[in-house]
Amino acid sequence: MNDPLGPLCSIGELARRTGLTVKAIRFYSDRGIVPPAGRSPAGYRLYGADARARLDLVRTLRELGVGLADIRKVVARELSLSEVAAAHADALALQIRTLRLRHAVLTAVARRDSSPEEMDLMHRLARLSEDERRRLIDDFLDSVFAGSAGSAGSAGSGAFVGIRRSFTPELPDNPEPEQIAAWVELAELSQDGEFRAVVRRLVEHLEAEQEGARGGGPRPGLVPAVRELVGPVLAAGIEPGDGAAAPVVEALLAHDVHVLTRLEAVNDPRRERYTELLAVINGWPAPESLAPVLDWAVEALRVRG
Repeated sequence: MNDPLGPLCSIGELARRTGLTVKAIRFYSDRGIVPPAGRSPAGYRLYGADARARLDLVRTLRELGVGLADIRKVVARELSLSEVAAAHADALALQIRTLRLRHAVLTAVARRDSSPEEMDLMHRLARLSEDERRRLIDDFLDSVFAGSAGSAGSAGSGAFVGIRRSFTPELPDNPEPEQIAAWVELAELSQDGEFRAVVRRLVEHLEAEQEGARGGGPRPGLVPAVRELVGPVLAAGIEPGDGAAAPVVEALLAHDVHVLTRLEAVNDPRRERYTELLAVINGWPAPESLAPVLDWAVEALRVRG
């Protein structure tokens, strides 16, 4: 046999130099990945100078999760290393996304003490493809905008097209864990029939508001009007039942005779939660909470009777 420090070395010497076991080298050798360069007079395998480099490459690729079939093609130069690296980078990206989705589901389950049925639903929502996510949200938006200027296929007004867009979550290609968790919660919320009814009422109110504006000239929307009217009295510490609240209540009723019904829909906590989740998913600034002014206005209107 040649000197182990010479051009050819035994499988044992190769194992010592690479840190791999003789069994592992024999495995790769039998599969043609690191073929022997010759045989000793006694019939033992001998390996050339390139065997160590090949084995180093094999070990690195295996640690990165590359399969033996692709490794064989790389060492046989049927595939370039860059081609294999690109393919496995894509595969790893998908695995990372899958793990993030699983993490988001498990975190949500842990926080909410979910039932097995809820966990199953969240898991299925998290695993939806981009097209499936789009169809799910389109179904929600079509149901709440049905018949309105913002419905699918409608030419619609620019305002309503913008409103529909403002309700649309756009999960990025590489979402952060909190965006995934927000998507799962928002998708679950969008399937809530009661919440759909609430949003549908809001859309109807917006349409009525726009019709009124066209008939009687421009006027501020209900929510901006409530913020403008209620903000100062709320800051001044005036309670909804105080006599000092009466002018504000009268101004609200003058704005819209159905103001209480509309504000009750706007004040649904699920609506505010939807906007919060939407901001997280789309990377928007956190929305201002309308709950304080809406709570005050609703209570004051109820007191007024």
